[in-house]
Amino acid sequence: MPLPLSPPLLPQLAKSAKALPTGGGWVYEPKWDGFRAIAFVDGETVHLQSRNGRPLTRYFPELRFPPGRYVLDGEIVLFGADGTQDFDALGQRIHPAETRIRMLAEQTPTRFIAFDLLAEDDEVLLELPQRERRARLETRVDKPVDLTPATEDPAEAEPWLQGAEGVIAKRQEARYCPGERVGMVKIKRVRTIDAVVMGWRPGKEEGTVGSLILGLYTDDGLHEVGHTSGFRAAEKRELPARLAQYETGRRGMGEPSRWANERELEWIELRPELVVEVMFDHTSNGRIRHGAKIARWREDKPPQECRIEQLDQ
Repeated sequence: MPLPLSPPLLPQLAKSAKALPTGGGWVYEPKWDGFRAIAFVDGETVHLQSRNGRPLTRYFPELRFPPGRYVLDGEIVLFGADGTQDFDALGQRIHPAETRIRMLAEQTPTRFIAFDLLAEDDEVLLELPQRERRARLETRVDKPVDLTPATEDPAEAEPWLQGAEGVIAKRQEARYCPGERVGMVKIKRVRTIDAVVMGWRPGKEEGTVGSLILGLYTDDGLHEVGHTSGFRAAEKRELPARLAQYETGRRGMGEPSRWANERELEWIELRPELVVEVMFDHTSNGRIRHGAKIARWREDKPPQECRIEQLDQ
């Protein structure tokens, strides 16, 4: 008999929040930095589906699941040698060549971290409250699948806002609603650093700034660590004139990307004299992975004091 749920099945999503919700009726889990995935397990047959419904199974041949008939919601995560989550290495697993996938599966194995049970045997569990689904998940999950930690105490969840990617808070009486942003909120870890403005990249509209290139100092000099964007329309038009006096006449080039061509990666170099305080929520391999947002310009901050060690704090 086939599973009572079949792909594609969109996962329930979370709304963004600025702080942990309190007042009772919530359970808190750490936010993982991987690929959201739904696992359909039917005996020896496993089908992994991405957040948007696409098949993922071929990219992660190393993942194994306890025998049974069930459907899990979870995250595929890759941990580096230092124990931190490595999203950049995880992204390398989406590759057309099977030989490369199998090589990486051996060199950089992933783990599946489960945080919800959607079906078990012939029973669909979507209408059950989150509290009951969690209880059944705890009895179902076994190695090599990992069970995500959970707590009803917001004080116990607070450290995940500092040492992890953030927190997912779930209403304990909520049903599971595929594809909807209900019953769950996400609170990302937000950090700030002071960074040197190394250059700027033109915007899509002529005469505007698209992003600022950010750098931090190491003992070997100034190194690019990411960019900041998200300017208001007026700022995009005003910044080229403000930055013109710092231009060196040279061009820089960003790291290669599968999503951008060389022209999109090119930026206009500036003398390292401007400092900005930026907000961001994640780093990976010494870089700000998501685009940062400017909190303020720091005319009072010497550029040489903008050190790479800030990313470790």
